[in-house]
Amino acid sequence: MTAPSTFGLSSEARNLHWLLSNLVEEVSGIQSVAVVSSDGLLLLSSDPGRNEEAREARGAARTGPRGSAADLATVVSGIGSLTIGAARLMDFGGVKHTMVAMDEGSLFVMSISDGSLLGVHGSAECDMSVVAYHMALFVGRAGHVLTPELRSELRKSLEADATRSGR
Repeated sequence: MTAPSTFGLSSEARNLHWLLSNLVEEVSGIQSVAVVSSDGLLLLSSDPGRNEEAREARGAARTGPRGSAADLATVVSGIGSLTIGAARLMDFGGVKHTMVAMDEGSLFVMSISDGSLLGVHGSAECDMSVVAYHMALFVGRAGHVLTPELRSELRKSLEADATRSGR
């Protein structure tokens, strides 16, 4: 996780950290993950350095986006906004998920609740159906607890961690 410690966080926040860690460590091919609020702010993210053992066990070199977790959050927020606008224009209802397949990887974006989004950057070798399935499990488990209070707590936690680390 971006937050090196979950000390002092509510049980709901610790559970979300745990769910995200499990998603990254258990699903082969996931390179990075971001949970983004409806206003585009990063709430929770994977940290490639924290999952080194899982990568070594799978024998895969994983890299995330070229920049920070905030870069993935920006891309996820932008894609989410674009697809929501397209769905409104076409009058097709809400967007459930979006997938972008690239030559060397994939990007998955799934709605969580109240406009929050889960974004996953996957390698070219990832099984897209497995990633989508595990994302749906995460959303099912996290959606009901991602309240405005919890989103505020997660934002404050990220800000405090950034201050402590000098970012």
